[in-house]
Amino acid sequence: MEQPPEQDIRTDFPLESRLVEVLGAPMHYVEAGAGPGPPVLFLHGNPTSSYLWRNVIPHVAPHARSIAPDLIGMGRSGKPGIDYRFFDHYAWIDGFITALGLDRLVIVGHDWGSALGFHLAAQRPGIVRGLAFLEAILGPARWADFPWPFRLAFGLMRAPVIGWILLGPCNAFVEQVLPRAVVRRLGPCEMEHYRAPFRTIASRRPLRQWPREIPLDGRPADVAAAAAAWRAHLEASSVPKLLFHARPGGIVRAREVAWCRARLAGLESVDVGAGIHYLQEDHPHRIGTALAEWYQRRCAG
Repeated sequence: MEQPPEQDIRTDFPLESRLVEVLGAPMHYVEAGAGPGPPVLFLHGNPTSSYLWRNVIPHVAPHARSIAPDLIGMGRSGKPGIDYRFFDHYAWIDGFITALGLDRLVIVGHDWGSALGFHLAAQRPGIVRGLAFLEAILGPARWADFPWPFRLAFGLMRAPVIGWILLGPCNAFVEQVLPRAVVRRLGPCEMEHYRAPFRTIASRRPLRQWPREIPLDGRPADVAAAAAAWRAHLEASSVPKLLFHARPGGIVRAREVAWCRARLAGLESVDVGAGIHYLQEDHPHRIGTALAEWYQRRCAG
């Protein structure tokens, strides 16, 4: 029987809030827990923030230091005047890891957070002791691999003028994409948390750039090359891996789940039930419980 969305989902955000300066701009993060094993770094994607992990981290914090930053330009992090390309975000995450003195870690990545984590694992394999991921960007993709609604929506978002209107004045990623990619209904408090960082059109620049960074049919070329490299590293790496997936899923559907199971060494997978893209908003306790158990068994030592 299909697992429905969970009911006991907190809407507040009680985790300890901190700031650290990275590349001349403040990065906000939340932190909880401690432990002798590798810290767990939670990386969000578009258009969310560390708030996405609020119900997951309490399951992991009793066993490991748990850290969730807001990507630069997102959440409560600073908004410097940069292009907000994939490699800009990576530079700030790499700097964040250095600023916190993290010389080993387990990465939990969602959406673009997974891509940043995979790229980090390929660039600095010595510090990554485990990879958990959900609705992940597993490598380069083709327009033909996606259903027509995706091609239409993201084609419009990538268009210079229409994309600016949709993601700037209309704030479509927060107001339309996010709530429609959650099975349950997000409440007013939750939507307020997600709207708060993007009150102005200017503040939505990261949200406008992310769709342009998706490596589709070889464009943009630099991100497509990086995605091919992190896909190859995923296949070659022996570090423990944990895949969370849902039905029908958003960007990780049955075909991608089958690829992961067939090609990734050391992989375990968890079917959380009914879900689209923002699985942490439908099944945070199933994700958190399984993540904590996997961490203790495969990564803590």
